[in-house]
Amino acid sequence: MMKLRYNPMSPYVRKCTVLIEEVGIGDRVERAPTHPWAEFTDIHTVNPLGKVPALVREDGGVLYDSAVICEYLDSLHGGPRMFPAPGEARWTAIRRQTLGEGIVDAGGDAMRERRRVEHERSPGWIARQMAAVDRCLDALEKEAPAFAGIDIGLISIGVGLGFMDFRHPDHDWRASRPGLARWFAEVSERPSFAGTAPEEWVPEDGGRLNTWTGWPRGEAAD
Repeated sequence: MMKLRYNPMSPYVRKCTVLIEEVGIGDRVERAPTHPWAEFTDIHTVNPLGKVPALVREDGGVLYDSAVICEYLDSLHGGPRMFPAPGEARWTAIRRQTLGEGIVDAGGDAMRERRRVEHERSPGWIARQMAAVDRCLDALEKEAPAFAGIDIGLISIGVGLGFMDFRHPDHDWRASRPGLARWFAEVSERPSFAGTAPEEWVPEDGGRLNTWTGWPRGEAAD
């Protein structure tokens, strides 16, 4: 059985777990809870980057980076592919994947900057990252009427919007983007999304975390 080094707070992990549920291979993947910032974490022995997700394959080989893991997992089933075949549909899906990841990347940078002590914090950096988030959201609002079915692009977008609700609950992205908001409400009802909603989590040892980086909550991922 494959083993996914897993953290329920990580949107990058969630992208993998949503895909796992969508393609029906949940019985082939064990989820191994991992907090990359716990004092005694061993994630670096699996992924030299020290990040989740990391997928230990049945032959012992390891894959990391959520996009790589997702494409590998998508090759293991006989149903409709989450990564379309080469052609226009694939370009659209992987471009949308980049937009979804961009929301998470920029939103994560802003979140971590806000957690820094006040005299080290850069309001300008936070504003820059949140502006990038809003540009992604505005672009997706224009595309939302064309969203249909599910693929890696729409999975990534749904995960990105879920991350905004989880880590930026005061950022009212829905107000000026009704089409995107409607789509997100619909996709959130899919079992793959409903069953993977992010939640706060600390290791069983009580959360002895390395906090010198200012990133104590374990979302460092790929």
